[in-house]
Amino acid sequence: MLNIKEENYLQILFILSIIILSSAFIIEYGFGYQPCNLCTIERIPYGLAIIILALNYNFKKNQIFFSVLLILIFSFSIIISVYHFGIEQDFFDESKVCASKNLNLLTKEEILNSLKEFNVSCKNVAFKIFGLSLTTYNILVSLIMLFISIKIFLLSNDIKK
Repeated sequence: MLNIKEENYLQILFILSIIILSSAFIIEYGFGYQPCNLCTIERIPYGLAIIILALNYNFKKNQIFFSVLLILIFSFSIIISVYHFGIEQDFFDESKVCASKNLNLLTKEEILNSLKEFNVSCKNVAFKIFGLSLTTYNILVSLIMLFISIKIFLLSNDIKK
């Protein structure tokens, strides 16, 4: 079995979070694929993880607290990704989260301007890698990162004993 130190697990989470966020921005701005609202929400856990891991680096006394936060964040990431996958596969109907951002338009000009904006449906998969949507990959990566976070929590509890 691999004998990896707690610090290395933290570095793995940090590097993976940066790679995932960078990839999402490259796909959006470099390749021109517009994300749906849920795709944008799925980025939040990685940004939070980067912030928490940076704080953890400075405040090592609170390792258990930070590892519990990471567990919660990646659990949330899995839930959102599974929900998004369910919408893509027609298991669930699109929710208000997937709806247009411009629901409260009052004037004719606002309505005409909103028609110029391109709103991506959460149901339509615009970008696939090896036939799988990015949401599918996000589920797998979030599971891996959740297990790493649990491992960090268990290692920090062993250190405290």
